[in-house]
Amino acid sequence: METYDLIILGGGLAGMCAAVEAGEAGAHVLLLEKEDELGGSTVLSSGYMAFAGTDMQEQAGIIDSTEYLLEDMIEVGGGVNDQELVEAYGQQQLATYTWLNEHGVEFRSLEAVSGHSVPRGHIIDPHQAIQTLNQRVKQLTNVTIRLNAPARRLLKNDDGRIDRVLYEVDGEERTAHASKGVIIASGGFAKSEELLGQFAPQLKGALRIGGRGNHGEGIRMACEHGAWLKDLPYLNGTYGFHPTAAGPVKSQGLAFYKGAIMVNELGKRFVNESISYKLLGKAAFEQPDQVSFQVWDQTVMDKSVYDDPLYDLELLKRRRLLYQADTLEDLADCIDVPLEVLEETISRYNQGVADGEDPDFGRKSLTHNYGKPTPIENAPFYAFESTVAMLATYAGVSVNTKAQVVNPYGEPILGLFAAGEVTGGFHGAGYMTGSSLGKCAVFGRIAVQEALKEVIVK
Repeated sequence: METYDLIILGGGLAGMCAAVEAGEAGAHVLLLEKEDELGGSTVLSSGYMAFAGTDMQEQAGIIDSTEYLLEDMIEVGGGVNDQELVEAYGQQQLATYTWLNEHGVEFRSLEAVSGHSVPRGHIIDPHQAIQTLNQRVKQLTNVTIRLNAPARRLLKNDDGRIDRVLYEVDGEERTAHASKGVIIASGGFAKSEELLGQFAPQLKGALRIGGRGNHGEGIRMACEHGAWLKDLPYLNGTYGFHPTAAGPVKSQGLAFYKGAIMVNELGKRFVNESISYKLLGKAAFEQPDQVSFQVWDQTVMDKSVYDDPLYDLELLKRRRLLYQADTLEDLADCIDVPLEVLEETISRYNQGVADGEDPDFGRKSLTHNYGKPTPIENAPFYAFESTVAMLATYAGVSVNTKAQVVNPYGEPILGLFAAGEVTGGFHGAGYMTGSSLGKCAVFGRIAVQEALKEVIVK
């Protein structure tokens, strides 16, 4: 039987951070990836990571702190996220940012996005991050990565400790032993119709654009051994995708965080556009025919950010995904909404901006507590048909601050750790952009550090 100190399941950001952390600590490591390449849903993400107090923020004159970051996380999560997990993130977030920098992960720029009170979305190229970490792994002779090697089951020893993984490679079943622990970093279940049907039937009809390997095997394997699950009642899709986004091009735009409004096919607003896009997705899915449009003017268009995965509005225009018109009358005709209603909606919104108080939904900012809304009055006008996508599931197995998987009584399942999208409890009812990749890196490293501390009593 193959023997290792640690076995890591999954080669996305959580798994790769864990592999590097463990390899550099001298551990003998096996990483199993079920697909034929590394990256998972990490490489489908927008590339934002939520960090506070960084040198990039300081250079941009942005005042932020771990305390502000955690306050936003808890507020956005509706106060139902596990505060101990949030605090553990806070304790490690800045050191993790530094660690990623030191390992060659490139942070390109800063933006304020969903849930941020200041710009703290540090943008990476997810492909560059995964490739860079993989290059480091290749320098570590004590770390082995196997592709096309899906894990099938976790096995316990006589003491009730998880210490083996049954997996497949080249059509052959193998068993590998892990003396220090198994870390599940296998992602969520955005591509499992069975699990989505069971846990999120309200999202039937949402686009399915998660990682192709995300079928929830890690959750199933953990549940077999008593893992508790968290955050499933709060599953929502992500708003802001064009209806064609399930095709080869992931077409997404969040103009509402730059000042656009959202209207349904009746031409009416239906939500405060500054809230978490997890909650925006829920509101949008409740509209007639699940159809809605982001509507904005040239003032907002001028805030387009070149090559940004969420804010490059000019790219959407070049891809012919936007409606553009010189008058609201023409725009209403383009998107087939009643002109009188659309004009009244925009007039009422503009008056609210002028008065400093949105009379309908209480919008006071662009995103969370950051930025000031502007009136929609500067032609040309734009509209972007938008829908909800199941990109990541943001719910899963319950873990403690040591990244140990726990049972319904909060007791650790010996030898079993988890990090990344497979875990629940961290996000709660809402979602701060950047906190998903952030928790992958933070808890991927924590899982290794805690596993290697363990003294196995024989």
